[in-house]
Amino acid sequence: MRGWDLGKVLRRGLANGVGGWELVVCGWWDRAVNSGFSWRAAWCVWHRNYVVYGHTYKQNILPNFFEPVFYLVSMGFGMGARLGDIDGVPYLAWIAPGLIASSAMMGASFEVTWNCFVKAHFGRTYDGYLTTPVTIEEIVLGEILWAITRSLIYAGAFVIVMACFGLVKSPWAIFALPVVVVLGALFAGLGIAFTSMIRYIDLYSYYYSLFISPMFLFSGVFFPIDPLPAAVQWLIQALPMYHAVALLRGLALGRVSWDLLGHAAILTVMAVALVLFSVRSFARRMLK
Repeated sequence: MRGWDLGKVLRRGLANGVGGWELVVCGWWDRAVNSGFSWRAAWCVWHRNYVVYGHTYKQNILPNFFEPVFYLVSMGFGMGARLGDIDGVPYLAWIAPGLIASSAMMGASFEVTWNCFVKAHFGRTYDGYLTTPVTIEEIVLGEILWAITRSLIYAGAFVIVMACFGLVKSPWAIFALPVVVVLGALFAGLGIAFTSMIRYIDLYSYYYSLFISPMFLFSGVFFPIDPLPAAVQWLIQALPMYHAVALLRGLALGRVSWDLLGHAAILTVMAVALVLFSVRSFARRMLK
C-alpha cells in the first residue's frame, strides 16, 4: 500500500471542500477487506465532486440547461415552421432527441476537460487525493462517475422540458436514461484521455472547435445525413454522436427496431474502450 501522511490528507481535504477522512477510511477499509481496486474509494472521489457542486450548482446548471432549450425553441419553432415534417414527424419532435444526446455530451465533456485540468495543474486536487490510499485509477473512475452524473442531470432536465412540450411520444423514452449513462461514460473517457495528453489549457479550443462542435452539428441532430455524399456519411457514422442520436430518436419516437440494438452495441463498445484507455493514459501522465 502507498505510504500516506494523515496531516496532508486533512489539509488537502479541507482545502478542496471535503474532509480527508472520507478518502482515508474508504480506501483503507476497502483494501483491508479486498485487495486491488476499491469502488468505495472511487465513490469518495465522486462524493467530493458532489459536495463541491452543491455549493456551485446555481452558477453552473443554468447555462448548460438553457443552451439545448434555446436550440429546441429557435430551431424547432423557427426553422420548423418552414421545413415542415421530416420522416412524417414534426421538425420540433424530430430534433428534440438529438438535443438529449448533445446535453449528455456537453455535461460530461465540460466536467472532464476544464475542471479536471484545473484540479490536476492549478488546484493540485489530485496530489491531495494521492496522499491517501486512493490510486490514480480510482481517481479517474470517480471523475467518470461524476461526469455521468452531470450528463444525467442535464439530459434528464431536458427530457422533462420535452415532456412539457408534448415531445415524448413513446414509453420507450424511459430507456433514454441508460443511453445517457453510456454516452456520459464515453465522452468522459474521451475528455480525460485528451486532458492527459495536453500541457496547456488553451488547447481545449481545438478539442471543442474541431471535434465536439462538428459532432454536434453534423451527426444528424438537425438534419438527416442521407443527402450528404457517401464518403461523408461513412465518416459521420464512425462518430459516437451519430449512433447516440439515432438510438435516442428511435426510443423517443417509439420507432423501435433491431437497428437500435446495433447502435447501442457500438456505443457500449466505444464507451468501454475509451474508459479503459483514459484510465491508462491519465495514470501515465500523473506518474511522469
